[in-house]
Amino acid sequence: MAGSIDERRAFLPLRIAVLTVSDTRDEESDGSGRTLAERLTGAGHELAGKAIVRDDVAAIRAQVQAWVADRAVDIIVSTGGTGFSPRDVTPEAVKPLLRREMDGFAVVFHQVSLGTVGLSTLQSRAFAGQIGDTFIFCLPGSSGACRDAWDHVLRFEFDSRYRPCSIAELIPRLAGSAA
Repeated sequence: MAGSIDERRAFLPLRIAVLTVSDTRDEESDGSGRTLAERLTGAGHELAGKAIVRDDVAAIRAQVQAWVADRAVDIIVSTGGTGFSPRDVTPEAVKPLLRREMDGFAVVFHQVSLGTVGLSTLQSRAFAGQIGDTFIFCLPGSSGACRDAWDHVLRFEFDSRYRPCSIAELIPRLAGSAA
């Protein structure tokens, strides 16, 4: 990877909410949400919220909009609902809310995923963007996809010490500190 972590810089923790979109998972069986929560807190970030909602446009939007309105949430990471089954509606729920889409995230995620699941990555509609000042990253529902996304993309993108730049520099409460 071309960038690197500059250990001389201060680590600025982000407040990240995790949303699992599923008709079948509960707190006990939510492996992908648990994977994300463990990885983000293990990296020094704050788990700002965690929820499970059914595969329903209104339910997904309601939770996302509640977190966007909450000034204690910097980033939302969702897992689930990004495939092609009839109940997979995360993109349909979230994309109309976006002010800007982060096209590069999908490209990089698919490059990473190609190395672990091969061409099956084509069946994912993973994406990211910005709703107001809140960033959202929508991942597939498998724990493996969440591990790939965190370990190879998000952990760097969310680390204020990552150079040449990181998402932390774009979060209003950190903008002056992370530069």
